[in-house]
Amino acid sequence: MSVNPMAYEAQFFGFTPQTCMLRVYTAFQDYLFEVMLVVEGVILKKLEGFPHAEISPLQVRKGTEKFLLFMKERFEQLFSKMEEVLLQLVLNVPKNVLLPEDKVHEQYPYTKEQFQALQEEIDQLQQQYRAEASAEQALLAEIEEQKRVQAELEKILQWFEGLESICRAHGTSNFKESFTFLTQNSKKLQDVLKDVEKKSKKLRISDQLA
Repeated sequence: MSVNPMAYEAQFFGFTPQTCMLRVYTAFQDYLFEVMLVVEGVILKKLEGFPHAEISPLQVRKGTEKFLLFMKERFEQLFSKMEEVLLQLVLNVPKNVLLPEDKVHEQYPYTKEQFQALQEEIDQLQQQYRAEASAEQALLAEIEEQKRVQAELEKILQWFEGLESICRAHGTSNFKESFTFLTQNSKKLQDVLKDVEKKSKKLRISDQLA
């Protein structure tokens, strides 16, 4: 069998020429074996009509095997010639024949160096795209963070506006004075809470002693 890969022929036909030849070879071999078995059966049947014949079925089998070996050797020689003819003339794609998907290479030929340069340019563009995509993701994340910060700032502004309204309601319009007023009131509340906690502790101690 041929060792030439014949890759372009395989692409053209949809199967490897070597595989085709192997199937033809196997089919001929199987057919030859079947024919010899049929011939052997016919001979054995004919011998049944000659009860005094000195030829035994074992001798017939040996003769069949010998003839089969002879035919197989002749077939091998013929098949080698047939394979050479088929692979060179029938299953061989001429050099001037191009597949439809390869005709673009004929229209736009390029050298190995040009292909390498094009591949490098593609790699650079892919890296640039990945960098831009990463930068876009970072920018989107920053925009989302800015939106959250803006929302918090708006809440703080609303809180200050509400605080200013409360201060106005208590007759203080200046924010600094209002803040001082709230601080003092907060301190008073803390003192009241401490006083309440002390009294509560005293009451608990009194209850325990009682």
